[in-house]
Amino acid sequence: MKNKKMLTITLILITIHLLFLSSCSISSGNSGYSKSKAKKAVKAVEDGGEQRYALPLATASPEDTVTQLYADKFASEVYRLSDGRIKIQVYPNSTLGGDRDLLESCRDGDIPFIVQNTGPQVTFMPDLAVFDLPEIYDSMDDYRAILDKARFRRLLNTTYSKGGYHFLGMADQGFRVMSTNRKVQSIDDFKGQKIRTMENSYHLKFWESIGANPLPMSFAEVYIGLQQHTIDAQENPYEVIVSNKLYEQQKYIVETNHLPHMISLIMNEDFYNTLSAKDQKIMDEASANATIYARKQADKRIQRQINTVKKSGTKVIELDDKTREEIKARSKGVRRKIRKHVDKEIYDEYISAG
Repeated sequence: MKNKKMLTITLILITIHLLFLSSCSISSGNSGYSKSKAKKAVKAVEDGGEQRYALPLATASPEDTVTQLYADKFASEVYRLSDGRIKIQVYPNSTLGGDRDLLESCRDGDIPFIVQNTGPQVTFMPDLAVFDLPEIYDSMDDYRAILDKARFRRLLNTTYSKGGYHFLGMADQGFRVMSTNRKVQSIDDFKGQKIRTMENSYHLKFWESIGANPLPMSFAEVYIGLQQHTIDAQENPYEVIVSNKLYEQQKYIVETNHLPHMISLIMNEDFYNTLSAKDQKIMDEASANATIYARKQADKRIQRQINTVKKSGTKVIELDDKTREEIKARSKGVRRKIRKHVDKEIYDEYISAG
C-alpha cells in the first residue's frame, strides 16, 4: 500500500514537472527555447550585462543547407567579434515554427533573428516581390552585385524597416531549376507539363506564360506526387532537389535558371535600434562576413550537387540561347505585373544592370 502511494506521488510530481516545462516553451521540441528566456537575453545585451541565455536565431530549413551554414556563421562571428559577450543559438528545421510563424515572432520580438527565403516575406512586404521577377540576369554574380550596391541596400533597409525588421544581409542557394520526366530542348517542350510550384501567383503566371500547367502543392507532398505521377515536374534550387532526393523520381534536370533563390538574414528592428553603436557594428560586420561565407559555400555545394545528380543517372540539360530568349520574351507579362505592385525605385534599381 505504501509503495502504491509513493508511486502515485511520484507520477503526480512528474506530471507537474512536465507541465512546468511545457509552459516555459513555445511548443514541444524547442530545445529549451522560451519567450521569457529570449526576452531576458535581449535585455542583457541591450544593457551590456552578462547573458544567462543565448539569443535565439531560427530557420525553417534543414541543417544540411546553406541557410543553416549562413545562420551558424553569423552566430559564430557575433560571438567572436564581441569577445564571447554576445551568444546566439541557432534553431533549425522549423523547431520554433514555420516561415510565417518565424516572421511574426521576429516582428513581435519573441525571436530576435531569422534566416529564410524571401518568398514567404512578400505577404508582409509586397516590395520583396522584386525577387520574383523572372529572367533578369544570367549569372548569380550579377544578382549579388545588385544586392551589394549601396543604393539597393538602402531601399531594402527601408522595405524591411516598414515591416518591423532590420535587414542584415542576403545570401542565396543559386538559381531555381526544373526537374522533370519529360525531355526539354525547346520552348514547346514545356507545354502541358504539370509542374509543382509554391503558392505564389507570380510563379504560377511564369510557368503558364511558357505553356506549362503549374499546380501549387505543399512541399511535403512533392516526392509522393512525382512518385505517383500526380505531377510531371517541380522547380527548386539544386540544394533542395538533392537534399530531398527528388532527382530519384526524375529523368532530367533542366537548368531554366529562371529565378535566384535568395536567403535573407534579418532581425527585430526595435532590438537593433536599442543596441549600442558598438554592438550594431558587431551585427553589421558579422552579417557581412557570414554573407560572403554563405555565398562561397553555395557555389561549392551546387557543383557537388550537380555531380550527385549526374552520378544517379539523371541527365542535366542546359538550354540553348534561342530557348532562353523565347522564355524571356514570353514571360514579359509577369514582369509587367510585378512592376505594378513593387516600388518603382526598387524595381528600377534591381533591373538596372540588365
